[in-house]
Amino acid sequence: MTSKQRFLAVVFFISGFSGLAYQVIWTRMAFACFGIITPVLSVVLSVYMLGLAVGSWAGGRWIGSLVKRSGKSALYFYGAAEGIIGLGAFIAPILLKAGAHVLLGLGQMNSGPYLLASAVALTAAVLPWCFFMGTTFPFMMAYVREEAGAEEESFSFLYTANVLGAMAGCLLTAIALIEALGFNHALWVAAGGNFLIAAGCFLTATEEARARGAELNQHAPAVAAAAAPSLPSSRVTSRGIEWILFTTGFISMAMEVVWTRAFCPVLKTQVYSFALIVFTYLGATFAGSRWYRRDLRRGKVFSTAALLGWLVGAGFLPIVANDPRFAPPQIIGIRFPSAAILLAAIFPFCALLGYITPSLIDERSRGNPRQAGRAYGLNILGCILGPLFASYVLLPWVRESTALLVLGALVVPIFLLNLPSLDPRLRLATSLSAAVVAAWALFFAVDFESYVRRYDSHMEARRDFAASVIAYGHTRDGKTILVNGVGMTVLTPITKIMVHLPLALHRGPASSALIICFGMGTSFRSALSWDLDTTAVELVPSVPKEFGFFHADAAEALRNPKGRIVIDDGRRFLERTRDSFDLIVIDPPPPVEAAGSSLLYSTGFYEAAKPHLRKNGILETWYPSGDALTAVAISRSLRESFPYVRCYRGMMGWGIHFVASMEPIDDLTPQQAAARLPAGATKDLLEWSPISNAAVYLAPVINNQFHLLDLAKTDPRIAITDDRPFNEYFLLRDWRVLEY
Repeated sequence: MTSKQRFLAVVFFISGFSGLAYQVIWTRMAFACFGIITPVLSVVLSVYMLGLAVGSWAGGRWIGSLVKRSGKSALYFYGAAEGIIGLGAFIAPILLKAGAHVLLGLGQMNSGPYLLASAVALTAAVLPWCFFMGTTFPFMMAYVREEAGAEEESFSFLYTANVLGAMAGCLLTAIALIEALGFNHALWVAAGGNFLIAAGCFLTATEEARARGAELNQHAPAVAAAAAPSLPSSRVTSRGIEWILFTTGFISMAMEVVWTRAFCPVLKTQVYSFALIVFTYLGATFAGSRWYRRDLRRGKVFSTAALLGWLVGAGFLPIVANDPRFAPPQIIGIRFPSAAILLAAIFPFCALLGYITPSLIDERSRGNPRQAGRAYGLNILGCILGPLFASYVLLPWVRESTALLVLGALVVPIFLLNLPSLDPRLRLATSLSAAVVAAWALFFAVDFESYVRRYDSHMEARRDFAASVIAYGHTRDGKTILVNGVGMTVLTPITKIMVHLPLALHRGPASSALIICFGMGTSFRSALSWDLDTTAVELVPSVPKEFGFFHADAAEALRNPKGRIVIDDGRRFLERTRDSFDLIVIDPPPPVEAAGSSLLYSTGFYEAAKPHLRKNGILETWYPSGDALTAVAISRSLRESFPYVRCYRGMMGWGIHFVASMEPIDDLTPQQAAARLPAGATKDLLEWSPISNAAVYLAPVINNQFHLLDLAKTDPRIAITDDRPFNEYFLLRDWRVLEY
């Protein structure tokens, strides 16, 4: 590798690193602004790809004339593009928050106008910077032609370095940068990479211009010139190449959205799950592109038809691997053998794409930036439409396994059209391997929903734009609700205590309550038993529809004029409502490390909640169990937000009830607390207990009060904020890289 090639490789490595760091952080910021739902993920991915597509197309069309008119090297324009991308680290977060604020008046999150407007807001915040990311490939290809004449495989060389950098950016951002620095400072690191590239490119271009003098102008027209073909031909027409690039882009990004939901029972909703999928996707893509570059040097590139045949079988492989009999989920945490099976299953598909994409773009462009920009743009156009199709068309109506079958089947017609060009033996081998895997996926594989139904036939399954929901169980103790395969809650008296304890501690009569996270509806029923105006907010539309599965009197509760259920993000609801409440109950969705929990445990959430608490109003939040430092972080965030906080151990010592207020909270005995319960509330509290005395029933909780200072740590970093969600990013402290 020459010094010039090393320079290009380093530049595109850093560029890829920063680009994926932005994607990881902007996606998480979008969740905070617009809700942790599948459409937000799909829109971020689609907008990201839209910017790359339009930028790639425009950059390929513009660079020739820009170089010719200015008389400057294409490297100047590449450096300028990187500098503009770096500005997005500072401006995009501001635009995301501004868009979320503007959308507060558009009603509930499940409304059509809100979903459309949120997509527009996301596009306005993210698209400009992604556009300039897209221009980087044709701009740099133009520079390569200036320096070396016609290099037909320049796209694949740059693509390989860029993907390697993207892998590093995805993994290091999720594992290290955010935990150590927070979202904003991690963005600054990514921006520093862009600014470093810009400075290096400007200096290099200036030095080369001085060395060559007027020679640069003689080379500029060559940017748009055609190169003599030397690459091996796949015997696919130009139109066929473009169609394959579009289709594979469509399928791959649609599958990424489906994998994210389908793998939840094993990978859980932790922030690292998406990062692991993207890292594996990029790692496999890098391996495939390196494989292609190696074959290119040897002059033995695989035919497109053979690659498509293997792609058919590889596309169905995740369905086989996601069979719970092979990759069983576990209730708490990630089952690493199962996770490894799932990630290994997507590797072949992504590696084949890593081979096919640069090989076809090299063949279509022959080193011409304009043709490369068009071909890459069509590939990314498919990447734009794929996530939207998966999120809005497939997942609300069919199982994840069915969605993967549909997407995998889209490769079959393209493979069959190219099948005649294959050698007969290779034709038989690829067809047979694809048929075996497809048949197993279609007829023998068991998906998660079927697995649960085998375990308990008394179940209901629903799906919507936000998530897949399964409710099952014959007995009260055995009833469970799963959201995207993750257990949310069971029928437990703890969710009754969440309401009855703070209302008993409330000074004076209470008239209204807000329940954030509906779950099985137990807390909603308990609040109604106090005859309060009760509002329950739930993010996933299908969850409240299972209310009747868990409670026989659900219909009666729903008819109660004092109760209402709102489909929205809890924090967004508080920011847009003018109502105030005597009680706000938060039951953050598990696991504790999920983004949905950190957004409800953060100081930012408490600041949004405080204006909606009436005088003597109480906020109650529940911490189930887990990492001791996370409990410390939750307590510190509460202590920094409220002057009065009490802590109670949960029933049977499970979890902690945090009760917070802006005014003093009464310290009651079990007898005093029980005396404050109205008859309906007492009946509700003791509904599932053989104990008939409310004071005796409450005693294990109230007598287990402890001082908040018992959780105190001196390190101020142990807190949950919007910028640094301590509970969500934890690997560095688990590995003892960060000490507290």
